[in-house]
Amino acid sequence: MLIPIDPNHPQPRQISRVVDLLRQGGVIACPTDTIYGLSCNIFNAKGVKRLYQIKQRDPRKPFSFICADISDAANYCQISNNAFKIMKRHLPGPYTFVLEATRQVPAALITRQKTVGIRIPDNPIALAIVRELGHPLVTTSVNAAGDEPLHDPVEIQRLHGHALDAVIDGGCLLGDPSTVISLLDDKVEVLRQGSGDTSWIR
Repeated sequence: MLIPIDPNHPQPRQISRVVDLLRQGGVIACPTDTIYGLSCNIFNAKGVKRLYQIKQRDPRKPFSFICADISDAANYCQISNNAFKIMKRHLPGPYTFVLEATRQVPAALITRQKTVGIRIPDNPIALAIVRELGHPLVTTSVNAAGDEPLHDPVEIQRLHGHALDAVIDGGCLLGDPSTVISLLDDKVEVLRQGSGDTSWIR
């Protein structure tokens, strides 16, 4: 099911429609500020299980979370003063920050190292969804493990629509995946270079 949503001014009725699906364990394709992501409700075990199956991903490899803001993210990761300053400066934006997880993270979504990846994308649709849902989305790129991400929602619907509850059409996104940065132990380390600029890291 393709659901068109205005990328600049998301229609509340359409956002509510998507959130209802997520609360029931649905899996959706959702735009971010980089590429489209497969997403589900962080606290719906059925949705999380389906997401792993659709992604064909090793259960030992966790997904990132889309949070509404840094205050929301602080419920799921340990944010030091230094990490807060960095996140405040660069979010919302095309970064995934890796931090130590809190006990609020469901066991199925935590790494062996007890860390979690946090995203706050600069995308009105994604942020409207997590705000109405009331807690984060699990997110991963729209592709089978090892394949290139997909950028066109119509193509995503054609290839994966049978497995998804909704594909949000927020326009084509031609960016690269987010830049992944570890902030563990207050050390800044680039784990994957993507859309986000890293010239500020010394």
